[in-house]
Amino acid sequence: MTDQPDFFDHPSGRRLAYHHTPGATPTVVFLGGFMSDMTGSKATTLEEHCRARGQAFLRLDYSGHGASSEKFEDGTIGLWAEDAAAVIDAAVGADGPLVLVGSSMGGWVALLLARRWPLRVRGLVGIAAAPDFTERMWTHELNDDLRATILRDGFVKIPSDYGPDPYIFTRALFDDGRKNSVLTGPLPVAGPVRLLQGMQDADVPWETAVTLAEKVDSPDPALTLIPAGDHRLSTDQDLARLTRTVDEILALLNGQETPSRNNP
Repeated sequence: MTDQPDFFDHPSGRRLAYHHTPGATPTVVFLGGFMSDMTGSKATTLEEHCRARGQAFLRLDYSGHGASSEKFEDGTIGLWAEDAAAVIDAAVGADGPLVLVGSSMGGWVALLLARRWPLRVRGLVGIAAAPDFTERMWTHELNDDLRATILRDGFVKIPSDYGPDPYIFTRALFDDGRKNSVLTGPLPVAGPVRLLQGMQDADVPWETAVTLAEKVDSPDPALTLIPAGDHRLSTDQDLARLTRTVDEILALLNGQETPSRNNP
């Protein structure tokens, strides 16, 4: 596995970094979270797993994330979904079948791509998926002072539990998030959907996963609530569960017998 990414030069000027592993289709695509990048343990574990089984795999950095160009604070949900779509088309081709694996905000991006490509997205895995998180933040998590700061200054910085750099939340992010809301109606996905959610998640309430499971219109949906799971879901046990879940979806798509889902 090389540490040097390939790059796609978007017509807008954005330079988007990615790693693509050729193999059997459908291509498994990992979509990272807010202020995350493609070097995390979930992305690299899935890459190694797919490489070992000969499965095509793609991980990428949205603009303003990781090795890609632009400033993080200039990004929005819609822009990052467009970044992902552009890289997928460039690396995989414009019509290759996909299994999308979205972590946190990446789960929202995955749902937007499933709406964009209703036949191309054959399966979807959400890991602490955070659809419409900006609406929840604005309504329930930000106090009056923080909302006033965003309206006055156009942004606010909030300390992060996951690194030294604060989260930057812009007014454009909230406005765009409202335009790209997905929990306002049914969410058609042509193939199996698996949602993995920790019940000790301090960033995405586990009830969000329940709501999402109710909204997803899939022929084979399933929600796994993990009692001790946090937001990262990146322990060895969590990573093993993730690879089993991806294997399960691929087996279903290939018409193979799937392993028991009773394993933790």
